[in-house]
Amino acid sequence: MEVKIGVQHAPREIVFESGQSTQEVQSAVEAALGKAGSVLTLEDEKGRKIIVPSDRLAYVEIGEHSGRKVGFGAI
Repeated sequence: MEVKIGVQHAPREIVFESGQSTQEVQSAVEAALGKAGSVLTLEDEKGRKIIVPSDRLAYVEIGEHSGRKVGFGAI
């Protein structure tokens, strides 16, 4: 699934593909937001960890992977 994380005072969002389920990601976000001074830790498909301080989270968007469109049909 595709995960997008908006970070306060950052010009770009963090976008990555995760092997975690929607519920796992949502639970991790809720747990990070529930504690002051905590961090949101997620893992991408390649096993890399993404760690964001919870007080800097602007938004987290969880969605299904949308394959890239190629050619004139993408317009």
